[in-house]
Amino acid sequence: MNVPRLVIAAPSSGSGKTTVATGLMAAFSERGLAVSPHKAGPDYIDPGYHALATGRPGRNLDAFMCGPELVAPLFAHGAAGCDLAVVEGVMGLYDGAAGRGELASTAHVAKLLRAPVVLVVDASSQSRSVAALVHGFASFDPQVRLGGVILNKVGSDRHEAMLREALEEAGMPVLGVLRRAPQVAAPSRHLGLVPVAERRADALAAVAALADQVRAGCDLDALVALARTAPALPCEAWSPASALARTWGSAPGRVPQTPAGLEVPPGPGPGQGPGRRPVIAVAGGAAFTFSYAEHAELLTAAGAQVVTFDPLRDEALPEGAAGLVIGGGFPEVYAPELSANEPLRAAVAAFAAAGGPVAAECAGLLYLARSLDGKPMCGVLDADARMSERLTLGYREAVAVSDSALAAAGTRLRGHEFHRTVLEPGAGPAPAWGFTHPERRVEGFVQQGVHASYLHTHWAAEPSVAQRFAESAATAAVAAARP
Repeated sequence: MNVPRLVIAAPSSGSGKTTVATGLMAAFSERGLAVSPHKAGPDYIDPGYHALATGRPGRNLDAFMCGPELVAPLFAHGAAGCDLAVVEGVMGLYDGAAGRGELASTAHVAKLLRAPVVLVVDASSQSRSVAALVHGFASFDPQVRLGGVILNKVGSDRHEAMLREALEEAGMPVLGVLRRAPQVAAPSRHLGLVPVAERRADALAAVAALADQVRAGCDLDALVALARTAPALPCEAWSPASALARTWGSAPGRVPQTPAGLEVPPGPGPGQGPGRRPVIAVAGGAAFTFSYAEHAELLTAAGAQVVTFDPLRDEALPEGAAGLVIGGGFPEVYAPELSANEPLRAAVAAFAAAGGPVAAECAGLLYLARSLDGKPMCGVLDADARMSERLTLGYREAVAVSDSALAAAGTRLRGHEFHRTVLEPGAGPAPAWGFTHPERRVEGFVQQGVHASYLHTHWAAEPSVAQRFAESAATAAVAAARP
């Protein structure tokens, strides 16, 4: 694997990583390069802007959730056939999972990818001190190769001259200078940037403006030259089919079964003949924007037909739906509209009541609740949700404590929580997960075919959950087809 690549990092959050990374992706794409966009860490929102800039799925590289060993293979999977890859970092360059050293930090990802790092520095309140700051970041870990700096929020020509002089003394190349430009800043709210799906026209204009700003202020040729210094990666690209084949039958308590009477396309799972593919409906639209591209790829490789539906607009589930995936997003922003779509709420409730397999994460959990901020939801779960002042955020280590359509009891996964809502009660009589780190507690609901939880997970880390869910949908499809 030998794709030129850059990691865009910063000393801290708020320095302008997303602005620079997205602008670079768009500017390089406008040059006719096939650009592969990536995001270090679990964030779902930035990859939406990356996809808009490049026309390719934004993909996450998370060394905590997926393990360090999968970072390079997942990168190679996303970057296959591309001319250049740009990886946006997370938080400050050396900030990783709490109490775990460098694990899941931008620096960790850069080392796993053998990629040069470009440091984006908010220079708005400093001049010569910038050299000391950059020197510290460059020398902190000799295995991290800092290839240059992009100065952000520079106030004037004189300010720029002072910054350049200081960095020249420190021997650090300046690869770009961006002036203050609030007109291209993306709007934010309680969980970060507003997702692309909620402001597509404005987001397109913002990405175009970022490309113009980066093109005018950055040395694109020098950045490409730096990207080309990255050595070949000695790894095999991840693929959903290979991942399923390697984990086939390995999940705790799993017994491979072929649902009677069902034929699925060739693949590592049950059944090898051509025929029907169980339809798995995946929630999308403005209220449910959080998903990892690999989830749909794994479900497809497991023999399912993935169909997207929009709970804000569609009044029925996709025809023949035999499984339902409702991921993360912002249902609290759209609670009145989701509540007003009574036909779909009733269809989801009926599907769950009939034992249909449902995998719900965070926003999906809220949608399945009885109410959200007083607005009626699907009523699948005996719980009510409301907004809270407290942000729940962090990585989690979890073990499935109940058998479900998604995971066999004993299945271990790493994930993350990211929400400002609370659910009362917080877990059902049969909880979904038992958290083992950083705190011990149970969370979520397992009832009939429903697995619902606040925990966001990345299925590439444990492909057996995708296979198990596809099998559950296949079984449901067969049951529904019987007279």
